[in-house]
Amino acid sequence: MTSPNFDAELSIASDAARRAGRLQMERYERLERIVHKSEHDVVTEVDQLSEDLIIGALRSAFPGDGFLAEESGASADDVLLPVGERRIWIIDPLDGTVNYANGIPIYCVSIGLAVGGRPVVGVIYDPVRDELFSAQLGRGARLDGMAIRHPTKGKMSDLVLSLALPRRGWAERERRVRKGIRVARVLGSAALSLAYVANGRFDGFVQTGGLSLWDICAAGLIAVEAGARVTTLGGDEWFDMSRSSKTIGLLAAAPTHHQTLLEMLK
Repeated sequence: MTSPNFDAELSIASDAARRAGRLQMERYERLERIVHKSEHDVVTEVDQLSEDLIIGALRSAFPGDGFLAEESGASADDVLLPVGERRIWIIDPLDGTVNYANGIPIYCVSIGLAVGGRPVVGVIYDPVRDELFSAQLGRGARLDGMAIRHPTKGKMSDLVLSLALPRRGWAERERRVRKGIRVARVLGSAALSLAYVANGRFDGFVQTGGLSLWDICAAGLIAVEAGARVTTLGGDEWFDMSRSSKTIGLLAAAPTHHQTLLEMLK
């Protein structure tokens, strides 16, 4: 059975992501205002400008759709509709704001579309490298228009993981994982790290919590469509619209290694 075609949505989202990325590059290392939302969370004027640009473009093209975005939250009409009737754009206008604010060139734009509570379109744009990861449900993943697949390495000891575990209560599990793989890295942009699983820059992605729907909607779909297995750390469905922000943890890896990593993290 052929999956529905979301070519128009993908095209509009890709264009909006590129435009937001250009805005970010124009203002990179020339910030006028930084606001501290919490002890570890900041927002720049560029976050809001990027989000306004993206929502404006999507609202113009798809006026009946709803929005869930990191800076502005959910559009008012969304909560009145049953999940099965919703088309909701899920947006992180600048994932990796701390990196961006400190001049570290690792950040991205994330735009996903969920229909009936299921991601169907995903776009991750890296303005620094001018790379655009994308996917449609059931139609595979792409990098700059070229099809990509997650390459499976034969041995666990060869894996390079994006690994973000808390210090408290996870020391023994982190030791097990690090002992079994080649090396772990943390980039400071969860969405970009998860998208990197799609073409094998990372062999897996592990984060125990702290993620929100706007971090994972687009990148998770891209990883899945590239052939990776993505679940919660309990092995459950990776995307659930009812999950609160900052509560989500994910594991993404090749099906060959996913279960082994899941066991290591128990």
